[in-house]
Amino acid sequence: MSTKIPSSQITPEHIYFSRRQFLQTAGVVGAGALIASACGTTNKPAAPTPDPSTLKTSKDTDELGDKLTPYTAVTGYNNYYEFSTDKEDVAALAQDFPTRPWTVQVSGLVNKPKTFDIDDLLKKFTQQERIYRLRCVEAWSMVIPWQGFSLADLLKEVEPTSEAKYVKFTSLSNKTLFPGQSAGWYTWPYVEGLRMDEAMNELATLATGVYGKLLPPQNGAPLRLIVPWKYGFKSIKAIVKIELVKDMPSSLWMAAASNEYGFYANVNPEVDHPRWSQGTERRIGELTRRRTLSFNGYTDKVAALYQGMDLRKNF
Repeated sequence: MSTKIPSSQITPEHIYFSRRQFLQTAGVVGAGALIASACGTTNKPAAPTPDPSTLKTSKDTDELGDKLTPYTAVTGYNNYYEFSTDKEDVAALAQDFPTRPWTVQVSGLVNKPKTFDIDDLLKKFTQQERIYRLRCVEAWSMVIPWQGFSLADLLKEVEPTSEAKYVKFTSLSNKTLFPGQSAGWYTWPYVEGLRMDEAMNELATLATGVYGKLLPPQNGAPLRLIVPWKYGFKSIKAIVKIELVKDMPSSLWMAAASNEYGFYANVNPEVDHPRWSQGTERRIGELTRRRTLSFNGYTDKVAALYQGMDLRKNF
């Protein structure tokens, strides 16, 4: 079985933004109806859209003053290949996905391996709002008010040993719940990884909610990773296992297309994807493109992690 992704399965950038002129400024208010129409081929109704007036957030912009992406876009335009390669179909396909009961095993090179129930995690660790930009390798982006807790807090709980150099994340493997896992050109389940110092950085977050609500299934419920200075494909969803390991783990995307997706996946406008430029991006809900920021705008908090590294080679 080939592990290389057929080019036809990776949508060219221009198609993402021409298809139905998705979420352009004039249509943001009606995005819910647009998403429901786009999902019609699934023969399942779209999940109900909460009243935006009930969504609780402390701010309406991020630290750079960029406006939050509307809830309808955040929950209706999703990269989640376990369900579908069509971003507009995911919400309908995911609506019946069960998120309880759910446990997360944390093991490997630790002194105190533990298995946590998701609701115990919600009680044990203080849930904070973290407004982070999500930048996808296809050159589109969002600004999202996540709720969650520090990955470092969870790792400290299990006491990593000195041998632990990387953190490996594994998502749920279930072809019944995840129809997209039947795709033969990917190595399922989804696996991702971080270096230990990346995982312990204050920005690295385990997200449990969005816009003041529990995380919807299409956004990775009940637990997903958010690493805001990296491209979105590092943000593994539906996490069931976290292992501390000695050797660098190989992620799903590294296995599928190593020339396009490296381990580090830092947002770097100087390193283009083989099939499109990474120098600019389009914020969902905007007509014009904007300049891509190094490390997605978090340079002051993460650049020191890569001092002395060749970021073109270590992409």
